[in-house]
Amino acid sequence: MKSMKISEFKSKCIAVLKDAQRSGKGLIVTWRGQPLARIEPITRSAGKRQLGTFRGRIKIQGDIVGADASADWEMLK
Repeated sequence: MKSMKISEFKSKCIAVLKDAQRSGKGLIVTWRGQPLARIEPITRSAGKRQLGTFRGRIKIQGDIVGADASADWEMLK
């Protein structure tokens, strides 16, 4: 994987991000010779929103708002 100094990344940030998306290749940003961050493109399928993905997987048990919450609202009026 290619690496780049943080000073160079700062000056070319948008171009570097667009290049990573276009080429599909990642990049490591370094600071004083040490790896600081890894830039990787997001695949188009990962960015898509899929409706119904969690359907049937989430189970709600009990009340989200407790019985005492109504008393708190009455005091705020």
